[in-house]
Amino acid sequence: MQVFEVGQVTRYIRQLMEYDEALADLWVHGEVSNLSRSPSGHIYFTLKDTQSQLRCVFFRGSQRRLAVELSNGLSLLVHGRISFYETQGSCQLYADAVQPEGVGSLYLQFEALKAKLEAEGLFSSERKRPLPLYPSRIGLITSPTGAVIHDFMTVVGRRYPLVELLVAPSSVQGETAPGEIVAALQNLNYYHQAVNPLDLIVIARGGGSMEDLAAFNHEGLARAIFASTVPVVSAVGHETDFTIADFVADLRAPTPSAAAELVTPNAVDCQMQLAELRRRLIGGMRDRLESLSDSVEHYQGRLDRQSPANRIDTHRRELDDALARGHRSLAYRLQMTREQLRGSLLRLEALSPLETLQRGYCVCMNRSKGVLVTTQQEAAPGDHLEIRVSDGIVPSIATESTQGGWR
Repeated sequence: MQVFEVGQVTRYIRQLMEYDEALADLWVHGEVSNLSRSPSGHIYFTLKDTQSQLRCVFFRGSQRRLAVELSNGLSLLVHGRISFYETQGSCQLYADAVQPEGVGSLYLQFEALKAKLEAEGLFSSERKRPLPLYPSRIGLITSPTGAVIHDFMTVVGRRYPLVELLVAPSSVQGETAPGEIVAALQNLNYYHQAVNPLDLIVIARGGGSMEDLAAFNHEGLARAIFASTVPVVSAVGHETDFTIADFVADLRAPTPSAAAELVTPNAVDCQMQLAELRRRLIGGMRDRLESLSDSVEHYQGRLDRQSPANRIDTHRRELDDALARGHRSLAYRLQMTREQLRGSLLRLEALSPLETLQRGYCVCMNRSKGVLVTTQQEAAPGDHLEIRVSDGIVPSIATESTQGGWR
């Protein structure tokens, strides 16, 4: 006989429940009882009917999809998975969505698909792409008949006639609509990659009942939108209508006409912006040119001050000034020299023997001995003498005097 540990048994039961696909995705209806909330925000309650009851837990992270205030005695439809809680040895339903009982099957399918795709990350805001401000080419998926295409094209033509619209016609209601919309989306993506790039794709249709909008709650369309290489705008129904396509798309527009407003700029606003940019550009260029002109003048002044031509001119002026000062100094020195020379000449003339001769004196030169005769002993009788007077020379010969000496 084989004996098992309690943990082995409870683990085996939990694994059996988790491997059962029927227990992994199911809706259960019943009445709420034993409702309690933990400090962490989790909700615990029991779902019961007349014969049995099932413990349920609704974790705080899943409560963003809570569409009703839970209370004891409330009849609910609860979606989730069944598992076994080993710690307490109990079977319980892990809820991820609740709805008041009586909601239609389409709505339940909508909520189930929404919960599934959200858990997979198809609704993540991090993956949503921004739309271009000035699109040049837009793909449009809608019915080729009806008011939607006319309204969309009218709004786009009025706001931004420069944009090119590429229409991919498709049914937007009925059994074939999901497949046609997916095909149109794939064709536009192929066109984007192989022919001409698209800036964005708009999926549009008018309002209607949940049954009318069922094509846009199709899982295949949701995954095709998620896989699109071109940003997708969902413009399905009226403002109060929400579809799975809205949650997956990069942008949800409340109506097709609103989508045309959101994806195109206003041409009038563009013209005003261009005019303002032109004014600012001209003003900026004018200010820049004035600043550059001031800079040019500043540097031109610096260049002129450092120019060799200016230096040469300066040196020329300095040389002219030096020459003028030299001339003045030389003239002054010449004048002073002349005055000094005149004075010297006057002094020399005053001391000149000629002046003495003019006063009656004479100079006697002994030519025989080649000496100036200043005493009697410097001449002897017979010596040839030259006696210089003021107007010439008187040659003579020394003779002996009767009084002794010579004459």
